[in-house]
Amino acid sequence: MTMTKEQRNEIRFEEKKTMKRRVLDYIVITIGAFLYAVSVSFFLDPNSLAPGGVTGIAIILNHITGLETGTWLLVINIPILVLGTWKFGLRFILSTMYCTALTSVFVNLLAPFGALTRDPFLAALAGGALMAVGLGLVLKSGATTGGTDIIIKLIRLRYAHLKTGRLFLLTDAVIVTLSAFVFQNIDVALYAGVVVFINSVLLDMVLYGRDGAKLIFIISDRPEAITGRILSDLDIGVTYITGSGAYSGKAKNVIMCVMKKQLSPKAEEIIREEDPGAFMIVTSATEIFGEGYKNIFSERL
Repeated sequence: MTMTKEQRNEIRFEEKKTMKRRVLDYIVITIGAFLYAVSVSFFLDPNSLAPGGVTGIAIILNHITGLETGTWLLVINIPILVLGTWKFGLRFILSTMYCTALTSVFVNLLAPFGALTRDPFLAALAGGALMAVGLGLVLKSGATTGGTDIIIKLIRLRYAHLKTGRLFLLTDAVIVTLSAFVFQNIDVALYAGVVVFINSVLLDMVLYGRDGAKLIFIISDRPEAITGRILSDLDIGVTYITGSGAYSGKAKNVIMCVMKKQLSPKAEEIIREEDPGAFMIVTSATEIFGEGYKNIFSERL
C-alpha cells in the first residue's frame, strides 16, 4: 500500500516528536542522577547513613572494604541489570542502565569534595530530600536507579500477592538494621531511618502531588481483560459506564475506577500491558467518600 505525502509527513513528524521526548527524558534522568549522587556523596556517605536499598549496601561495603561507593553501586547493579534484561527485555532496562552508570560515576566524582555538614540530623534531612527529588525525576522519565526496584519487580512476578510497599519497607529495614551493627552506632541507624521516611514522603509528593487519590477513565476494546487485572492485582472496585463513539456509533463499556495515588502507576502499567491502544484519562480526586475512604456522614475537619 502506497502512502500519501501527507501520511509520510505525519509519520516523520511523530518520529521527530518521539525523538525529542526521548532526548528530554534522558536530560531529566541526568539531572535526577546528579541530584541523587549529591545526596549520597555530600550528605549520606560521609555521615555513614545507609538508607536502605543498593545505595545503603554500597555505603556499608565502602566502610568495610574502602572501595568507592559509586564503584560498589555499579558492581552490585550489574548482575541485577542482567537479570532484569533477561526478564523484561533490553528496551525496558536501557534507560535504567544509563541512570545506574551515570549515578555511579557522579557519586565517585563528587566523593572527594567531602561532607557539606557533619550534623547527622541535617545530613538525614538534606540527603533524604535530595534523594527523593532525584529519584522522582528519574522515575517520572520512565527509568529507575536499578537495585531493589528491579529485584522487587522480579519477586512480584512470582508472588503477585506481596505488596510492593511492604517489600521495600522490609528490605530497607534489614539494611538500616545491618548498618547499626557495621557502624556500631545505633544513632546512625536511627538517622538512616529518618532518611528512609523523608525519602518516602517526598517521593510521593514528587510523583503524585498532594492529592489524595486518582480517578481514572479507560476506553478500551478489551475492558474485561483490564477490569480483571485491576480487580485481582490492585483489589479495588471498578464501575462500567455505558457509552458509544460519536463517529462509529459503536457501544462501549467505559471503565471508571478510583484508587489511592500509590496504585496509579501500577494501574497504568496494567492498561499498557492489556491494551496499548487504550484511551485513558487520569485526574485527581481531592475527596472520596465510601468504603475504604471517608465516611460520608463523618464531620469535616
